[in-house]
Amino acid sequence: MSRLHIVHRTTFEYVRTVTASYNEVRMRPATLPGQVVLEASVHASPSTYSSEYRDYWGSSVTAFEMLGAHDRLEVVAESRVELSAPVRSSSPAGWSTLRSPEVQDRMSEYLAVTPTTEPARDLVQLARSAAGDHEPADAAIAVATAVREAVEYVPGVTGVHTRAAEAWAARKGVCQDLAHLVAGALRRLGIPTRYVSGYLHPQTSTAQIGEPVTGESHAWVEYWCGEWVGFDPTNLIGVAEHHVMVGRGREYPDVTPIRGVYAGGGRSTQEVQVTIIQEA
Repeated sequence: MSRLHIVHRTTFEYVRTVTASYNEVRMRPATLPGQVVLEASVHASPSTYSSEYRDYWGSSVTAFEMLGAHDRLEVVAESRVELSAPVRSSSPAGWSTLRSPEVQDRMSEYLAVTPTTEPARDLVQLARSAAGDHEPADAAIAVATAVREAVEYVPGVTGVHTRAAEAWAARKGVCQDLAHLVAGALRRLGIPTRYVSGYLHPQTSTAQIGEPVTGESHAWVEYWCGEWVGFDPTNLIGVAEHHVMVGRGREYPDVTPIRGVYAGGGRSTQEVQVTIIQEA
């Protein structure tokens, strides 16, 4: 078991005064099996009004507005989360279960390939080859591994709007791209798959208690084989005591950490700082 303290600070600077802004933030972790939120808060400065709700996908959303002149906006999300290793079923579901009408209907949203996750033809071929005769649980790991081996992790070559097919053509990308690629490939095989947004302590095996480290938002997938199983294709590891889940959906646009609109201001610059401390 571990306990992580996360501070996610986002600062916007505007070249001209902004007269009003409206924003939504998805940075508050969720309490679920293996993850207990001890404290969580989201604060925006300046802000004249804020509210909270859960969206269609179950993510906690903090909506806020600033109806006054400002040239800077800062959003700070802070949380303490206790994590434990997940308990998995010893008998995951087979292909017959995944292909049943009941599962196909219930999991339809996580079987549908979106424009963002649409896999290229040769990626589908790679996925089928990697899956081979494996049952779904083993096939999912094999496909994620094959994708990761084919795609180099290179920050800066893709952006938040990059589609899986574009990252695949470049054979380069970051965690968001790898999650989109694996999700699209697994869905084409008939394995329900969710895109997951959250945080990962970068020192999964060597973290020092009480030592602050620089982190960042992270993305991975969950595939369904009788139960949802988290897997991190960037690091080729199962999701365990150093992953903090914030949001789930079909793709990145469903769980964007912060989005909004503003009036005036002209261009803006954005600075993001994520600090993670392992407390236990």
